Order: sequence, then C-alpha cells, then structure tokens
Amino acid sequence: MTRARRWIGEHLVLGLGLLVLAYTFVPIAIVVLMSFNDSSTSRNVYKFQKFTWDNWLHPGSWADGMADSVWLSIRIALLATVVATALGTLAAFALVRHRFAGRSAANLIIFLPMASPEIVMGSSLLALFVSAGFGGQLGFWTILIAHIMFCLSFVIVTVKARLSGLNDNLEQAAMDLYATEAQTFWRVTFPLVLPGIVGAALLSFSLSFDDFIITNLNAGQEVTFPMFVYGANQRGVPMEVNVIGTAMFVISIAVVLGNEIVRRRQEKALAA
Repeated sequence: MTRARRWIGEHLVLGLGLLVLAYTFVPIAIVVLMSFNDSSTSRNVYKFQKFTWDNWLHPGSWADGMADSVWLSIRIALLATVVATALGTLAAFALVRHRFAGRSAANLIIFLPMASPEIVMGSSLLALFVSAGFGGQLGFWTILIAHIMFCLSFVIVTVKARLSGLNDNLEQAAMDLYATEAQTFWRVTFPLVLPGIVGAALLSFSLSFDDFIITNLNAGQEVTFPMFVYGANQRGVPMEVNVIGTAMFVISIAVVLGNEIVRRRQEKALAA
C-alpha cells in the first residue's frame, strides 16, 4: 500500500495533466475524423457514415460561398496579423525599455480590450463606424480595423512577456565589443525576441480567423468563414468545414514545431 500511495503521489499531477489534455483534444479529434466523413446521405454531420477522401481531394465541391468566405477570412487575418504584430511589437518595446508619462496607465488600458466582452467591443466599434460616417459602408475595411484593434492587445502582452524575461547581459556584451545600437538590435535583441513575436503573430491570426461576434456586428454584407459556418448550421454544415479546421490545426502545429526547432538550434549555437 505504501508503495502504491507513493507511486500515485508521484504521478498524480502528470496523470491529471494528461486527462486535461485528452479532454481538450477530443473536439479536435472529432473535427479531424469528420473531415473524412461522407455525409451525403444524412444531414447529421456528426454521425460518421462512411470514410471518404472526397472532402480533401475535391475542393471544387465546396458549398456555395464557402470558398469565398475562407479566402476573405484568410486575407483579413493575414493583414490584421501583419499590422497588429508590427504596431504591437513597437508598443511592447516602448513599454518595457522606456520610461514616459502615462506608462502605468498605458499598461492598464492594454488589458481592457482583452477583458471586455466581445459583444461590448463589437457594438462599440459599430457605434464608432456609424458616427464616423461608415454606417452604410461596413465591409472589408471595417472588419480589418476591428480585428487589428482587438489583436493589438494580445500582441503587446505576448511580446512584453518575452522582453521582460530577457537577460540584457548579451546586449551589453555586444556593445562592449563595439557593436552599434542597430547591430546589437538586429543581431542580438531581435533574434531573442523573435519567438515571442512569432507566437504573437500566430495568436493574432487565430483570433482574427476565428472571430464571429465582433465581425458579425461590423461586416455589413461580407461573409467570413465563421459567419458562413453559423449560417450553414441552420441547414447542415458541409464536411469541408471540418477540412478547413483540420488544415488550420495542422498548419499551426507545423509552424509551432518549426519555430521550436529553430529556437533550440539557436540556443545550441550560442552555447557552443
């Protein structure tokens, strides 16, 4: 009994962690499974009928409007990610490396978009666009502006965390070896901060591609992928929706693994 209790005590946290991970990945596993499901004979898309490759091999069979909605979401997510990552990274450097009036207030305000319910932020942005005269022109650009605004906070917080954990000894050593400020930044600081920037960019892309509430309030006649899924749910979600979800998951995992491999190689090179 003593040996059993000791074993349970040593592995309890690990076991609970594995259970939580398994519970988290169950919905993803269902999405992957259903991407190979042939539901042509049933409207119940989450009842596995028959295995098929058609959902992956014949993108031309996508439901009407789905391909356009996916392409629209990708374009908005990419643009929002680039702009939010650039502005957020600059803001994070300013907040961590510089002292200025209102710095504490700025750190507090950054968290407001993250803490506010999406319905509040979406309706506030809609009121802003209407008061600015864009009420009849809601569409691509209003969605893009809205996505940049709510992604910005996540980028700043992510990059700030990376910057706050950096040891400045390497930068000081580079300056002692007569490196200029620009050389120190690009050859020392930027490579060290890059994993945080990449993580912030991935988070921004995921948030933008996945958003429904804020987008729905500011989209006008445009239909993004989440809005298409919501509308299609009324008559039966096409299996290609699961294909898109699976593809996005696989791409995200590949990018994260690639970034981790590059980071470990850089650490080994620095250690050598």
